[in-house]
Amino acid sequence: MKGRIDLFLEWILALLLGAMVLDVFWGVITRYLLDSQSSWTDELARFLLIWLSILGAAYASGKKLHIAIELLPQYLNERNQKILDIVITVVVLLFGIAVFLIGGLRYVYISFALGQTSPALNLPIGFVYLVLPISGLFIMYYKLLDLFIIIKNLKNGN
Repeated sequence: MKGRIDLFLEWILALLLGAMVLDVFWGVITRYLLDSQSSWTDELARFLLIWLSILGAAYASGKKLHIAIELLPQYLNERNQKILDIVITVVVLLFGIAVFLIGGLRYVYISFALGQTSPALNLPIGFVYLVLPISGLFIMYYKLLDLFIIIKNLKNGN
């Protein structure tokens, strides 16, 4: 299942990056060749970058590509390293739930409730920030899976 989710995120991230490249390219063409910048290209590029960055963070979390300080684990035995892994995974899980999932859902709700729209695209801002709870769900899935694997390995003595 994890492989399918990874592949899904890879495709989504590639599509978002491709759309952003085309959008920025169109913005350059309209600015320098047509002498009239499209009003919506900057805004769309900004929104695509938000989605790309936040979904990319969830993907990096699932691949364990996030920043890590490996100072403490080198001084611990194998069992204590696994316990430290559990603590770190739980902290990241709680952060993902509190900030991305709960905070993101609240922010999306408030954006829709206030009727905020973007100036150029006239897009409801809630759709832009919907990426926060979506990424929170991905981070939650990845961290729960990591936690399950770490605990299973700890119980089996691996």
